[in-house]
Amino acid sequence: MTFDMLYSKIHRAVVSDANLNYVGSITIDIELMEAAKLRVGQKVDVVNINNGERFSTYVIEGKRGKKEICLNGAAARKAEIGDKIIIIAYANMSEDEIDSFKPSVVLVNEDNEIEEIRDYIG
Repeated sequence: MTFDMLYSKIHRAVVSDANLNYVGSITIDIELMEAAKLRVGQKVDVVNINNGERFSTYVIEGKRGKKEICLNGAAARKAEIGDKIIIIAYANMSEDEIDSFKPSVVLVNEDNEIEEIRDYIG
């Protein structure tokens, strides 16, 4: 048996841009991607703290140091620039993996700068 478990998340990121005419996805600064152990093309859930919207999309790499969080395509309709979001990735794990796995929880400030990286939920 396997379970879908929290793999990583970027908590309270601020949407810096929205591009309705792009093909789709969420652009994330590569520094934030690395901290959260996210990969290009990986499926993520995005939760908008401001309006309660929740949707799934995939990750594309943003420029290092730009602190960009950009919603692209249809996802651009789900948030406004300045909205706070949580970007969540899950992984399918066995019971043995669950016991030893530590998620990456990346806490950011208003400028999408990393404040803290935790390896636990809470």
